[in-house]
Amino acid sequence: MSVRSLWLILYATALFSPVVFGGPLTNDIIPVLNENGLSGWDEQRFNGKTAYEVVELEGEQVLQAVSHTSASGVYKRQTVNIKDYPYLNWRWRIENRINTHDEKVKSGDDYAARVYLLIDDGLLFWKRRALSYVWANQSIAGSVWDNAYAGESVRMFVLKSANDPTGVWLNEKRNVYEDLKLVFGEEITSVDAVAVMTDTDDSNSAALSYYADIFFSAE
Repeated sequence: MSVRSLWLILYATALFSPVVFGGPLTNDIIPVLNENGLSGWDEQRFNGKTAYEVVELEGEQVLQAVSHTSASGVYKRQTVNIKDYPYLNWRWRIENRINTHDEKVKSGDDYAARVYLLIDDGLLFWKRRALSYVWANQSIAGSVWDNAYAGESVRMFVLKSANDPTGVWLNEKRNVYEDLKLVFGEEITSVDAVAVMTDTDDSNSAALSYYADIFFSAE
């Protein structure tokens, strides 16, 4: 299933107006996911369909992902100047861990939750790049490696691992300007899309995960 990571690069090519669950908007925030749910988002399937749906959980509207031996993702094309808005903020939550082994090889390239940043360099599609923040099962937080399918054009960055709890919301705030400089070794000043993906096809397993409040901020 070698196209899995390549679609994330291929589709990072267009501009659209930004549309976070909850909270007022200010000039210091660029929302990505809000009360409109998946309006403005697109889907790409690889092996079966992970079901993405806005649901009510504990009194709030959030994005639910249900994967049964499937691999598909949803993405939103949105160009953001990350020198002005360097922080990507979100909440995520997994209800169970998946049975993966070596996540650096194709047979282990499954994650209960991922958040992608996509960069369009204006080159041929196989030259475009992505950074994938992942909730890993085996690898420790802070690990970085080339994606097993796409190679060095897609870099994997572990934020959460088996040591982190299931069934509770965890908050993330990443300086993506600095993270992209770290993983690609050069300055990148804008990103062109954000994607989320919960996939379990390589491990023949299942996962239930949630995402909420995805937005860029100046501080």
